[in-house]
Amino acid sequence: MTTTELKKTPFYARNLAAGAKMVEFAGYTMPVQYTSIVGEHKAVRSAVGMFDLSHMGEFIVSGTGAFDFLQRMTTNDVAALTDYKVQYSILCYEHGGIVDDLLVYKLPDRYYLVVNGSNVEKDLAWLNDHKPDNVQLENISEQTGLLAIQGPDAQKVMAKLTDVDLDAIGFYRSAEAEVCGRKILFSRTGYTGEDGFELYLDAADAEHFWDAVRAAGEEFGLVPVGLGARDSLRLEMKYCLYGNDIDQTTNPIEAGLSWVVKPDKGDFIGKGPIMQTKADKPTRRLVCFEMIDRAIPRHGYDVVNDGEKVGSVASGIHSPSLAKGIGTAYVRRGLTKVGTELAVDIRGRACACRIVKPPFYKEGSRR
Repeated sequence: MTTTELKKTPFYARNLAAGAKMVEFAGYTMPVQYTSIVGEHKAVRSAVGMFDLSHMGEFIVSGTGAFDFLQRMTTNDVAALTDYKVQYSILCYEHGGIVDDLLVYKLPDRYYLVVNGSNVEKDLAWLNDHKPDNVQLENISEQTGLLAIQGPDAQKVMAKLTDVDLDAIGFYRSAEAEVCGRKILFSRTGYTGEDGFELYLDAADAEHFWDAVRAAGEEFGLVPVGLGARDSLRLEMKYCLYGNDIDQTTNPIEAGLSWVVKPDKGDFIGKGPIMQTKADKPTRRLVCFEMIDRAIPRHGYDVVNDGEKVGSVASGIHSPSLAKGIGTAYVRRGLTKVGTELAVDIRGRACACRIVKPPFYKEGSRR
């Protein structure tokens, strides 16, 4: 895809005005950083930041068959959702591989799905291929802007933008209410390990919201945050990134996502192979590791034990919070116990690492 073909988020002009360095991501030109990845990362950990996440996809699922449809398509139990609750879940193929991970919102008259930006067309096609006649599926991604406010001071900023009692909006809850003078859907979830809110807004109102959030956050040191810090923040919490940690070749059990697989709810796509993997025990597991040697692991690097390849790095960074290299890796069964020492092959050098218990960063305001 050439630069001229890339989509622009509704915050594009504001991103440029804020000094963003733009890169291609999920078919969009997106801000990777504004000042520095480390500085933006630390601002979210200590105060508050705002993220343009408008590349994410949003679908509305409605109709008399909506509940049964989502029960069959997702691994988590949709029946556990009451109005305005939010649920992390997974779409799987018949063989148990992962189509995508997503959020499912239960609203009074519909369900609202939030999917990864790089998977919008694939997810839409997958859902449409299985949709019965009594379900309506609408893709509203193009007309939806998404602005996230994340950090321990997120509620202080949000309190200046709405009259809603935010103490009553618990973690993984949402509301439809007036924010910045517009009625929108907003939620309290996040991808950073810190407290935070997501504002789903009409793309036509994007610049109005950007300016209002920046003004409200000024006294708290709010800064715009790019994809670079978003990646380091999420990895410090061991939150999966589709395409790195999970994809069509990974099973939820080996990825450590069995907590969102609910076999007792009834049948769902991929259930048989997923439960068989659990019964047999997976041949590999996704683990967290930190570098002992001074080195930075990257996606695709080999994990070795006594010179033999025993796994592969899924995600890896230099952690701004911990000041060391950290990563996730799929490692052969029998070598996944916390405390096990292995090595990462970095350009021909075996750099020592140790498996650790997640999350890497344990001081987040929303662990």
